[in-house]
Amino acid sequence: MGELLDRGGRRLLASAAGPPAREAYLLLGHLLRCDEAHLRAREEVPVDPETSATFDALVDRRGRGEPVAYLLGRREFYGREFQVDPRVLIPRPESEHLVEAALELPLPPRPRFLDVGTGSGCLAVTLALELAGSTGVATDRHPGALAVARANAHALGAHRLVLAAGDLAGSLRLPIFDLVVANLPYVAPDAPDLEADVRAFEPAAALFAEEGGLALVRGLLAQLRALRPGTPVVLEIGYDQADAVRSDASRAGFEVVEIRRDYAGHSRIVILERMGASSG
Repeated sequence: MGELLDRGGRRLLASAAGPPAREAYLLLGHLLRCDEAHLRAREEVPVDPETSATFDALVDRRGRGEPVAYLLGRREFYGREFQVDPRVLIPRPESEHLVEAALELPLPPRPRFLDVGTGSGCLAVTLALELAGSTGVATDRHPGALAVARANAHALGAHRLVLAAGDLAGSLRLPIFDLVVANLPYVAPDAPDLEADVRAFEPAAALFAEEGGLALVRGLLAQLRALRPGTPVVLEIGYDQADAVRSDASRAGFEVVEIRRDYAGHSRIVILERMGASSG
């Protein structure tokens, strides 16, 4: 086992795919259903040829840049393990800021929330489990993404979450909701600073939007005019989009309550509130 791990680590190092030793342990641990400490304690134990060949194939895929989360089929988010595959965007730590912002809002008892463009369901499932007594609706226009979200909701026990196919929020009775969250595609198609592995392996439909990355955000804000005055909306945005979103929100009848920064110090989470008819 130790020789196999060393060989995998050297191949990953040569490809500059990531932290080679750690990723080699992650991949072999995934196959053997054990953690790194268990592997280190058993490095003298041989690995059967079938597992060895599967491990080598995973190392090759990682060496070509395929994200570890897709190879493992999972990614942790807000302390829970979510299933992921190439049909959905891999959950990012930055999106946990959106959850934190939503949980701090003064919501009514047993709130009803909407997650637009749910992808893996990481936001909707987390809110359904963290907001006591809540009921939620999560939408996505891609059947594959809804299938992943449905599997996650079932596996994690988010039984009060309804998943629905739909383009943004236009077909819903929006006044019933007490909270709307969304992490929509917000990367411009010609963005020069997007990591090569993200562009190559993660679904373009979950990444890119026209109008400099803001087309879907603008479309959603226009639909959300139907919310009750005072309803909060929490959005994740691109690091350089805060000013544009502030202007778009104002035109759509929303007040920017707060803009929060991510771990890198970039503006990332926008908290909006639907203004009254006289203010919109």
